[in-house]
Amino acid sequence: MFDIKAIRDDRQAFDAARKRRGLEPLADKLIGLDDDRRAAIGKLQAAQERRNAASKEIGLAMREKDMAKAEALKAEVAALKENWPAMEQAERDATEALNKALSEIPNSPLAEVPEGKDEHDNVEVLKWGEPKTFAFTPKEHFDLGEQLGLMDFESASKISGARFVVLKGKLARLERALAQFMLDTHTDKHGYSEVAPPLLVRDDAMFGTAQLPKFREDQFSATRLKSGVELILDTPVSKYDAALAEARRKNLTLRQAIEEQGGDVRDDLWLIPTAEVPLTNLAREQIVDESKLPMRMTAGTYCFRAEAGAAGRDTRGMIRQHQFYKVELVSITTPEQALEEHERMTGCAEKILQLLGLPYRKVVLCTGDMGFASQKTYDLEVWLPGQGKYREISSCSVCGDFQARRMNARYRPADGKGPRFVATLNGSGVAVGRALVAVLENYQNEDGSVTVPEVLRGYMGGLERIERAG
Repeated sequence: MFDIKAIRDDRQAFDAARKRRGLEPLADKLIGLDDDRRAAIGKLQAAQERRNAASKEIGLAMREKDMAKAEALKAEVAALKENWPAMEQAERDATEALNKALSEIPNSPLAEVPEGKDEHDNVEVLKWGEPKTFAFTPKEHFDLGEQLGLMDFESASKISGARFVVLKGKLARLERALAQFMLDTHTDKHGYSEVAPPLLVRDDAMFGTAQLPKFREDQFSATRLKSGVELILDTPVSKYDAALAEARRKNLTLRQAIEEQGGDVRDDLWLIPTAEVPLTNLAREQIVDESKLPMRMTAGTYCFRAEAGAAGRDTRGMIRQHQFYKVELVSITTPEQALEEHERMTGCAEKILQLLGLPYRKVVLCTGDMGFASQKTYDLEVWLPGQGKYREISSCSVCGDFQARRMNARYRPADGKGPRFVATLNGSGVAVGRALVAVLENYQNEDGSVTVPEVLRGYMGGLERIERAG
C-alpha cells in the first residue's frame, strides 16, 4: 500500500512506475481524493474550533447580560451540533474512498525488472541440470499415478468436485516425504524457523498481504454460525441455500445476507491461499528491534485457491488444484537488506530442486506478469518430461514495505531513530504437489514404476522404487 504523501511528493515517479506495469496514470485522481479528505477534516476542525469559541462567548454574553447575543450563540452551537454527524460521516467517507483506492493499487516494480506484457516477456537468467533423455516416450504424472493405482481423481471428484485428488499408499507417503525433506533442509541448513500457523484467517490478515480486497474471487471463504458449526466453503449447505442465493442475487457477502435474514454470524474467515498470509502477519502491528532482523520463517501447510481465472487450464492432473500442499518461506527484514535476502531466499528454493536432481530454469518476471504486491519476482520452473516443457514450481518475491504498510509492521533502527516499516519477502520452498509431479515424471521407468530420489529414501523407509499397488 502506498503513502499518499509520497505520491504527492513525486507524482511523476508514481505514474511512471504504473506505466511500466501497463497501467494508466492515477496520481492526480488520488491527490484529488486526498484533497477531499483534507477538506472534510478541515471543515470538522473549523467547526470544532468555532463551537469551542462560541461556547466561551456564550458565557461572556451571559455575564454581560446580553441575552440576545447569548441566544444567538446558543442557536449557532446547536446548529453545529446538528450538522456534526453529517460532517463526521463526510470525513469517514472521504477517508474510506482514499484508502480503498490506495488498497487496490499494485506495488511499483524495481527499475531492474524487465518491462513486458505477460509471461512471454519474462527473462531467463539461469538453467540448472540437463533434462534426461528417455529410451521411451515419457508419460505425464496423472497417467503414471493412475496406472500405479495410487492417484485417484475419480473418487476425489465424487467427494469434492473438480481440481482435487486422492493420493494413496506410497504416493501419499511420497508427498509427506517431500514436505518433511523440504522443511528439514530449510530449518537445518538454511536457518529458517518452522512455524505451524492457522489455516483460517481474518479479513485483516488477508488485507495485510494484499489478497483482499482485489482478489476476493480467488479465495475460499468460511463462515461459522452461532446456531451451528457448519462451514460454508463456497458451496451451499441446505439450511442456508436461501442466504447464499440472496448473497449472489444482491452481490452481498454471505455474512451480510445471513444477517439481513435475521441470522447471527459468529466468524467470517478465509482459508489461506498460501502460508505467506499467516507467517507475514506474525509481524503485524508490532515494532521489533533491528537486532532481531532478518526474521526467517517456514511452514508446510495445505493451501486453498478458487482458481477463478483458470477455466480450461490444466484441467487434468495435479498442476492446478483447489487444495494443495506447499512449503512456504517468509522473511521480514530491513529495506536495505531486502534485495540480498531475495537472492538468498531464491537460492534456498533452488537448493531443494538441486538436491532432488530436478532440472529447472530461473526467470525474472516482467512488469506485466508480476504479482500484485511484488517489487521483483523470480520464478523457478521445473522440467516436466511428460509435458516436454518447464512449469512453475516456486515463486520468490520481494515486496519492500508494501505489505508492511498494510499491516503496520515496523522495526526500531539500531541508530535510535524513529520506527520504520520493515520489508517483507515470500517464496515457495517449494510447492510440494508440483514437486511430486516433477519426481514422478523425471524418475519414471519404462515399466511404469518410479525410482525414489536418493535424498528421499530415508523418509520413505528405505524404499527405492514405487511400483503398482497390490
